Amino acid sequence: MISIRVRRKYLFYAVAISSSIIASITVGFDAIITSEMSKFYSPDEVSWVYGFSAFFVGLVISLIISLILSVKVKGRRLGSFIDPTFNGLKMIKKEELKYHLLAGAGNAITTVGYFYALSLMTDPSAVIPFFRVVILYLLMVEMIAEKNAPTLIEIQSSVIVTLGAILGSISISGEIEIVPLAVMFLVVNPGWVLFSINQRKLKLLKLDGKTNDSINIRLWNVFFTLVFITIFILVQDWISGTSYFSKSLEGSIDFFWLVAISMGITFFSYVLYIRALGMGKASVTEAVRASIVIFSIPVTFVISHFIPIPIPQSSVLWLIKIIGIILVVLGIVSFALSQITAYIFIRAKPGVSISDLIEKIWKIRGVESVAAVAGKCDIIAKVRTRTLLKGYERIIRKLESIPEIGYFEWKSVLKEWENV
Repeated sequence: MISIRVRRKYLFYAVAISSSIIASITVGFDAIITSEMSKFYSPDEVSWVYGFSAFFVGLVISLIISLILSVKVKGRRLGSFIDPTFNGLKMIKKEELKYHLLAGAGNAITTVGYFYALSLMTDPSAVIPFFRVVILYLLMVEMIAEKNAPTLIEIQSSVIVTLGAILGSISISGEIEIVPLAVMFLVVNPGWVLFSINQRKLKLLKLDGKTNDSINIRLWNVFFTLVFITIFILVQDWISGTSYFSKSLEGSIDFFWLVAISMGITFFSYVLYIRALGMGKASVTEAVRASIVIFSIPVTFVISHFIPIPIPQSSVLWLIKIIGIILVVLGIVSFALSQITAYIFIRAKPGVSISDLIEKIWKIRGVESVAAVAGKCDIIAKVRTRTLLKGYERIIRKLESIPEIGYFEWKSVLKEWENV
């Protein structure tokens, strides 16, 4: 089996940006499909019909692709070239279920809101950037839930990326449409936070001592998202007396092949995205994927030959677009250059309970993992922080305040490789 060694940091950016490139192509297909569906359905109906069709058809396509990726060639499954941890299809385990349910609900909410916004704004380069605002949402969630308060540079980089994305979103028409904007901020992005946080937890979850793989995570997410969207549609039909469910089944048949192509491409975009989530924080992954703003521009030009999309004629609008792209790139570079990973080798004082000491170390913000080991040191802690100064001022001082620690040594990681 051929194995290629790649620095982990470079691999993360390669995977995340590849996901963005594929996603921009998918959004182009989505714009064409929603435009076609708009000839037969109202904007409200399109959001439900395409939302259901995407995962009804998508489940079939995702299962077929997953089965193909499970085939072994020279002793190696095809899917392992995309995610080395993939070892064939498997049933979900009990400890995964809650994360799958939350991710499925978040994806369902995001999908319905996204297709509704896309039915009102057919230009992908205008719709896509509003997803990038989710970075600020994720920073707040991570600060609360993942005991990792954002640094000034994280906040600064996120704001730069977000502002760049918004500038990119208004440059095609020169104005902002309030309703799609409200949907993106109040429905799509909160749903995406729920989705991405739980997808990351699934990727980091170890089952029977093995790391979870992104292919199975994606397949099961499509299944649970379909369940939630079906529930949402049935409740909507029951409350409002509409017939969205029957129209969704009809749309799934009428637009099967178009949706199948879109969801086939989407499958690989999400598999790479989930893998990236396993290598970096959700907010950082989203910041890197903001490069989709750049890739959406050529996609917009291509699909403008199939559906009517206004192309800016004013040099001022093009200048706004270029400034937005520059800001996105600067934000991504800022994220890339600032992250620091380190290992702390800790020796406990004689007679100290190692398990109690581990608990105290684990409570320190910035500590990503803690392990008890045999040898000269008793504990190894892995930390990930945005600046060396932050690590010393916050983490080192916390360690110095723990009386059970006899000695510790900080080792910053210069380079880190991973097999692919």
